[in-house]
Amino acid sequence: MTNDSSNQQFRIERRSQAYWRVIIDNPPFNIFGPDSMPQLNAVVTALETDPEVKVVVFESAVPDFFLTHYDFVPPLQETTSMPPGPTGMPPLPDMLSRLGRAPVVSIASIRGRATGVGSELALASDMRFASREKALLSQWEVGAALVPGGGPMNRLSRLIGRGRALEVLLSGNDIDGELAERYGYVNRAFADSELDAFVDGLASRIASFDREALVAIKRQVNAVTLPPDKDVAPEWDAFIASVGRPQAQERIAQLMQLGLQKNHDVEARLGYYTGTLGR
Repeated sequence: MTNDSSNQQFRIERRSQAYWRVIIDNPPFNIFGPDSMPQLNAVVTALETDPEVKVVVFESAVPDFFLTHYDFVPPLQETTSMPPGPTGMPPLPDMLSRLGRAPVVSIASIRGRATGVGSELALASDMRFASREKALLSQWEVGAALVPGGGPMNRLSRLIGRGRALEVLLSGNDIDGELAERYGYVNRAFADSELDAFVDGLASRIASFDREALVAIKRQVNAVTLPPDKDVAPEWDAFIASVGRPQAQERIAQLMQLGLQKNHDVEARLGYYTGTLGR
């Protein structure tokens, strides 16, 4: 087993040439920001170009948090000034779309909060498995007067249907592992003590199969399930536009005063706190 420690927030651990794990490690809350973009891009590029890798598992090294929302501390220009990626879309939707099309089977192993970008990374992965006790998934943005930007309107609607997608997106509520499984937000939820063994066993099994067959199967499934880039791109534009609205600025400021990005309880119970803002 070899480790590539050049990525601080997204660390590649090579279990074998065919089986990689990407460890998300940006304590204390695994918040995703402009400095995360090139690091995730390096991971996606490696998955696209390495001729041996067949399967990758995304998991977190930070207790209670898989991957959470966008970082509201850096100036917005740090994000909007980034050049587009190979798809022509801005970096985040670009990387998530490329992950879905990469010639690698991607699995999100969700323990802790997968909110905003974390939910979007999970949705862009080929499969999702969750801890029944510890996973929380959400698209929290509506509670801060924001529009999600990483493609969940398209991907979640295809995955769980219109009504349930609107429930998730318009309520901003936290979805625990058991309900996420029932809705189809994740493939399956396991007792926390069983999650790692199942995901590792599945990934190892897939890694033992013929790469050309895996890629061909995924390509055919992609053809009938993935949203086209032209449908995903407007979500990012809507997110950026929403960030600049006075209503969003006011709610983000309220959340920051409550302790967003600083206080563990606010980050851990984000659905509760966003639900208090409009009362």
